Amino acid sequence: MRAVLIEGGKGPVEALHIGETARPTLQPGEVLVKIKAFALNRMDISQREGKYPSPPGASEILGVEFTGHITALGSNASLGWQSGDEVLGLSSGGAYAEYIAVPETQILRKPPQLSWTEAASIPEAFITAFQALVLVGDIKRGDDVLIHAAASGVGIAAIQLARFYGARTVTATASTKDKLDWLLSLPAGATHVANYKTENFVDVAKGATGGKGVDLIVDMVGQAHFTRNLDALAMDGRMTMLSLISGSEVSNLNILPILAKRLRIQGSTLRSRSADYKAEVVRRFGELLGTVTGSGGDGPIRTYIHKVYPWTEIKEATRVMEADENIGKIVAEIV
Repeated sequence: MRAVLIEGGKGPVEALHIGETARPTLQPGEVLVKIKAFALNRMDISQREGKYPSPPGASEILGVEFTGHITALGSNASLGWQSGDEVLGLSSGGAYAEYIAVPETQILRKPPQLSWTEAASIPEAFITAFQALVLVGDIKRGDDVLIHAAASGVGIAAIQLARFYGARTVTATASTKDKLDWLLSLPAGATHVANYKTENFVDVAKGATGGKGVDLIVDMVGQAHFTRNLDALAMDGRMTMLSLISGSEVSNLNILPILAKRLRIQGSTLRSRSADYKAEVVRRFGELLGTVTGSGGDGPIRTYIHKVYPWTEIKEATRVMEADENIGKIVAEIV
């Protein structure tokens, strides 16, 4: 099969190229999917640079979310899938390719209201956001929520899911006025926004909540926001940390607010989780999948795509993500 490979195993974006590699071999309980489209994630950049290796046993090919149709079933597959079924799925790697082998518990049936590219933009972003808000963050109706990196795929999904679960306010941070205006314009978008480069998001969040602070933060930034996150949280506030884009070391940190406000701070990952955990989170998110539409739909939750590239333009698509130019997901279509 063809796949996006990395010359030398790691390197700059110029090392990406489409080449020939072995088609995956099915293990018991897996299905083989012929991929129609896959979405890009920032973890793909880290992996390409040699900073985020694949979990043990996972494909070294980039990519963790995809859509396509089943072409074969491994032994012991027991969930009723059939060859030809149209699916979207979550993997630990291997999605930048024509075929992928994935546990049958990590795929969902593609809803008819979604195109191939719309479906490809959902698994990693929405399941990560669902995990951060619901499974880890324990979101409750009436909560005030703060979402960082809000114009990313995960951020946009988190805003909409927070509104879906009854958040009272959703404050979103991003780096440009265009992104912030867009987030406010969404049918189930942010209620308040802050440009983290020019504003203190703590002031915005406290202003949105009458000085109380937010009940739940979803953070992908890390070091640059950590101290202010503690300030922004209300009594008994929770924070789910998903990534450390700005770094992992915080200098001169005063941890008194953690004790004084009884804060709960938890890190969360998805790619390295057990197969059983992924199966359960995929199943639970699957209960919501029927409500998700494309950007032009009228559902309560929508998927937004920045641009669809042919996979032959994977270098350009990656450069856009590296430059943080996208609002929404970047998707590659296999042609």
